[in-house]
Amino acid sequence: MLVELTHVKKAYVMPSGEVLRDVNFQLDAGQAVAIVGPSGCGKSTLLNLIGALDQPTQGTVRFDGRDLAGLSANELAGIRNREIGFIFQLHHLLPQCTVLENVLIPTLANSAVLNTAAARERAERLLDRVGLKPRLHYRPGQLSGGECQRTAVVRALINQPKLLLADEPTGSLDHAAAENLAQLLQALNQEERVALVVVTHSRELAGRMQRVLELRDGVMLAVG
Repeated sequence: MLVELTHVKKAYVMPSGEVLRDVNFQLDAGQAVAIVGPSGCGKSTLLNLIGALDQPTQGTVRFDGRDLAGLSANELAGIRNREIGFIFQLHHLLPQCTVLENVLIPTLANSAVLNTAAARERAERLLDRVGLKPRLHYRPGQLSGGECQRTAVVRALINQPKLLLADEPTGSLDHAAAENLAQLLQALNQEERVALVVVTHSRELAGRMQRVLELRDGVMLAVG
């Protein structure tokens, strides 16, 4: 088991109040799960807890057997950099950097990546896999929205994480680009054997995952 949430509660000061009431969630290595639900139901909050970006008010979050509450700030930062990849609705690429440079940025903080040539080789291979090899030295302003998001996907994968968290990854794309990205995420989940948790309003994207869960009234429910 890669991720386990047990009786997790998350509450903020008013007016937000209690967002997650009693969430229990398990994710096996290599599994692909979609989380759906209305806006404001706590989906992004849940991803932040799984991704070690936030801590629950109550309950336990375990990643790869480790209780995140018992880790230091440096240990949590290491997990976020080396073991978890993040994809957001907005790609957050650095405009002054090329596609290749943007992809390699996470490796700069990863002491485990000692061979820069190997990191570049992996980056070029992944960019070729997602159809971006001809755009290697382009800057984000020269790319389409779909190309920027594919670059962000490769950046999230560059350190060979165990888990990929995607928060509305197709939300800013047109239908064709969204469909292409959905196919890509599904394929990379299988090829890279990386576990995938996708928060989405897209039923098409959710339908490509192995499991679909819904957040309702702060509780996780199985959909399919």
